Amino acid sequence: MLTGKQKRHLRALGHKLKPVILIGKKEIEEALINEVNTALDHHELIKVKLLESCTLDKHESSDLLASACNADVAQILGKTFLLYRPATTPTIVLPTDAKPAKAKPA
Repeated sequence: MLTGKQKRHLRALGHKLKPVILIGKKEIEEALINEVNTALDHHELIKVKLLESCTLDKHESSDLLASACNADVAQILGKTFLLYRPATTPTIVLPTDAKPAKAKPA
């Protein structure tokens, strides 16, 4: 599960990405899930776009695809969403929520 800070970081990285996966009228089937898994293995963070011919809701399709690929949804914006799954050797370093300790006044 991603924290708010981690999602903001991934949204900033995903802003410049072009959609790697397009979901059309065939919707989500086994071949699409395999393609998403391959893309996540290679990129870690991918952008998925729902075409006009897709009858699935954006929230339904993002949740279905994320659970099928063991990934996290980083953002849903319009008909586009970001999926993130860390690779075996991650290239994206996520920020931690650990707050630095405050220095005590002398």
